[in-house]
Amino acid sequence: MKELLIFVGLAFLQAAHAYQVTDDRGVSINFDKPPQRIVSLLPSLAETVCALGQCDRLVGVDRYSNDPDRVKNCPRLAAGWIRTLRPSSHSSPIWCCWPHLPKAGERLQALGLKVMALEPKTHADVRQVLEKLGQVLGVGDAQRVWQGIEAGMQTAAQSLPARFKTTRVYFEVNSAPYAAGESSFIGETLSRLGVQKHCARQHGAVSTGQPGICGAR
Repeated sequence: MKELLIFVGLAFLQAAHAYQVTDDRGVSINFDKPPQRIVSLLPSLAETVCALGQCDRLVGVDRYSNDPDRVKNCPRLAAGWIRTLRPSSHSSPIWCCWPHLPKAGERLQALGLKVMALEPKTHADVRQVLEKLGQVLGVGDAQRVWQGIEAGMQTAAQSLPARFKTTRVYFEVNSAPYAAGESSFIGETLSRLGVQKHCARQHGAVSTGQPGICGAR
C-alpha cells in the first residue's frame, strides 16, 4: 500500500509539471519537461533561444543563422536534410520552424518529432515568441529580455542625430528585390528610431522594391 501511494504521488508530480504551449499555427504542443535539445530553422528563433540564455540547447540551425557568435559553432542542416531524417527517439529535439514550411512541418511530425512553428514578424510578435519560447524552455525571465530590448530601442532613438530624422530608408531583404515594409519588424524599428516612413503601409510587411513605392531618397 505504501509503495502504491508513492507511485501515485510521483505520477501526480509528473502531471503537475506537464504543460502545453500553443504555437503560431494554433497547434498545442504538450511537454512533460523543458526540452534540452532544440533545432532552429529560422535565424530569429535561434537568436531568441540565445537571448533567453539557452544557446547550449541548440543542436542544429539553418544555414543562415550567424548571430550571436556562439550560433556559428552549431551544426548546420545541409541541403536535403529532411530526406535523411529517421523516426524519433525519446532524445529527439524539438524543432522550431517558420509556419510557412508546411511540408517540412508535416514531414517532421510524421516522424514523431515535436514541431513548434513561430513567426516573429513585428515587435509584438517578437515579444510573444520570447514568452512562448521562455515557457517551453522553462525560463522565467523572458519579460526581462523584452524589457532590455525596449530599453535599447529607447537609447538608440534618443542618441540618433537630428539630421537623420528626415532620412528615408530603403531596407532590402531579398534580391528579388523585396524591401522591408512599414508593418514589418524592421519597418517598426525604423519608425521608432524616428526616421521617415520608407514604404507605403498598404504594401504590408514586405514590398516589391519598385521606384515610387520603396526607395532611397
